[in-house]
Amino acid sequence: MAKIRLDRLKTPAPCADRGDYERRLEKLQLKMLSIQQAYILSGQRAIVLFEGWDAAGKGGAIKRLTEELDPRRFQVWPIGPPRPDEQARHYLYRFWSKLPEPGTVAIFDRSWYGRVLVERVEGLVTGNQWRRGYDEINAFEGMLAADGVRIVKIFLHVSAAEQLERLAERLREPHKRWKLAEADLRNYRHRAAYTAAFQDMFDRTSTRHAPWTVIQGDRKWIARVKALDVIARVLARGVNLRPPAVNPRVKREAEALLRREGMA
Repeated sequence: MAKIRLDRLKTPAPCADRGDYERRLEKLQLKMLSIQQAYILSGQRAIVLFEGWDAAGKGGAIKRLTEELDPRRFQVWPIGPPRPDEQARHYLYRFWSKLPEPGTVAIFDRSWYGRVLVERVEGLVTGNQWRRGYDEINAFEGMLAADGVRIVKIFLHVSAAEQLERLAERLREPHKRWKLAEADLRNYRHRAAYTAAFQDMFDRTSTRHAPWTVIQGDRKWIARVKALDVIARVLARGVNLRPPAVNPRVKREAEALLRREGMA
C-alpha cells in the first residue's frame, strides 16, 4: 500500500464551472440513493468516517452526501469530547452504541481517531495510551470488517493558508461565527504537531480492509465531488444496485385497486 504524504498532495483541477459541479454532484447523490436502497433491502451496514483539519469542509461534504438520502436510514454522529461518564471507560466504549444497524449507514464527523490525534497533541493521554491506540483501532475496525461492515475513511486536507482564510471567514460572516471556537485557533497554532500525528495515523492505520483516502480540500467543490465518488465506489463494490422487482401479489392487488379507482 502506497505511503500517504500530506506534503506531496496536489491541488486537483477545479470543476469547469458551477453547472459542471452541480451535474457531477447530482449524479453522485442519485447513485448514493441507489446504494442506500440496496443496503436497506439487503440489510448491509456501512460506516463513513471523516477526519481532517478544522475548517477543511467535513460538514459541507457530509451535507452533500446525505441531501438525497432517506433520513430514516442513516445517522450522522458529530464527535466531540467525551462526557464525564464516558471518560472513566475505554475510549471505544462510546462508539459501540453508534455502530450501524442492518440496512443503515453511520456517518462520523470525527471519530475514535481522537485518541491518536487531539488526545495525543493536547497531552490528554499518556504516550503509552495513544501509541497503544493504533493496534486497538486496527483491531476494532478489523472486527467490524470481518462482521460485514463496509468502512470508508476520508481525510480532508487543506493548506495552512486556506485553513487560516476559512477561519477568518468564520469570524467575518455572521451566520458562520457559531463554527469558530477557541479550539480551532489553538489547533491551527499546533499544525506541525497535528501534521506529525496525521502522518503516523496514516502509516499505522491505513489497512487493507479500512484504507485512508486523503483528499486535497483547498477547492471545496472538487473535494466534495471526490469524497462522494470515493464513498460511492467503495459502498457499491459487489452490490446489486438494480431496483428490485415488485412482489407479484402486491403488483396484482395494486393493479386491481387502480382499475377499480379508474386509474388504469
